[in-house]
Order: sequence, then C-alpha cells, then structure tokens
Amino acid sequence: MPALTATRRPRRDAGQTLPIYLVAIGGLLFLALAFFAVGQAAATRNGAQTAADAAALAAGQKYRDELRKGVLAGLRDGTGTGDPTAWTDLLAGRGVPSGPACANADWYAGRNDAAVSSCTPNSWPTSFAVTVKSRRAVGDSVIPGTAGTHASAAAKAIVTPRCTATPPGGGPTTTPTPTPTGTGGGKDTGPAPRTLVCAGKGWTLDPDRPQDLPTAADLFSVRLAR
Repeated sequence: MPALTATRRPRRDAGQTLPIYLVAIGGLLFLALAFFAVGQAAATRNGAQTAADAAALAAGQKYRDELRKGVLAGLRDGTGTGDPTAWTDLLAGRGVPSGPACANADWYAGRNDAAVSSCTPNSWPTSFAVTVKSRRAVGDSVIPGTAGTHASAAAKAIVTPRCTATPPGGGPTTTPTPTPTGTGGGKDTGPAPRTLVCAGKGWTLDPDRPQDLPTAADLFSVRLAR
C-alpha cells in the first residue's frame, strides 16, 4: 500500500491575499478619516448657527431695551401725549437707532467664536437679519480644502409689540394744557399717566412710580424667525 503524503498550498497563494487585505484596511481607514472630516465640518457649521442665533436674538433684545427707554422718556417729557404718533411708533417697535442692537449682535457672536458679517435691520416687521462667519476653520483632513474653510450661518430675530395704548382719561388724545401758576405757587402735575394693555394685562404708566413700569419683555417679545 503506498504511503500517504500531505499536500501543501503554494506559499504564493498567501502572498496574493496580503495586498487585498492591505487595500481593504486602507479603504476602511480612509472612510473613517472622511467621516471624521464630515463630523468636523458639521460641528463647525452647528457652532456658527448657534452664534448666528445668539447674535440675532441679542440684537432684537437690545433694540427692545432701547424702545422701552424711548417709551418711558415719552412719558416723562410729555411726548407720549403731545406727540402721540411718535410715541405710538415706539410702541409698535420702531423709532430708535439700530446701531446699538447690531453692536450687541457682534459682541454675542464673538462670545460664540464667530464674527458678524452683516446685520440688517428691517421695520416691517421690526427684525434683525444677522450673518456670521466662524473664526475657526474646519481644519486639516483627508478632504482637500478644509484647512482654510470657515462656516457661515444666518438667523433673523423678530421684535413683536405686545401692547396697545389707551389715551389719557380714556378719551381722545389732546395736547396737554400747562397748569397755571398763580401767586399761591401752583404745582405743575406733569404729564398724565398712560394706560397700556399688554397681552391682556393692564399697566398704568406713571413716571413717578418707576417700580410699577413694565419691563422690556412685557412690552415686546423677541423670537427667531423659522
């Protein structure tokens, strides 16, 4: 009976599979790096959008603060009664400079590692459209061109009035008549208080009682446009 002999695979078969494994591993590594680069870009984009949202809201909130100052100033100097059109414009969300609002947007964008590219106010409705650019680039990756790529994002905040005004005494608005001062030393009572209804709540605006005056958030709402 002839003796059994074991057969061996040629070593060249094992040598041929090694390059295939190397190519497969290299492909998987490239895909992993590509996914990482996409994640980097998405994170940078999300950061820029957060900065844009914060900047737009900051602009709207600063603008409503300035509107409140104008409304209260009109109470103190009498323009709330003597010039009702200008005062009503303030209550409608118009009539103060937009520069401080955009400056506030720039500051908040910087807090979120971005810079404001544009800040555009609008009056109908009162709003601020803000565009920002991230200060940090996406960074080096296997995808060409990402090293110097910065993310941009935009957001828009709308300032909405919440109040309607009632004329002094509930009647037609008239120009106030100065109180005559006689020899007895009559006292000027100043502008009459005004009444506002804000989201169903009544406010008596008396400049002599600042602790009872509504806040900027009571007078105006600020929200992002979607």
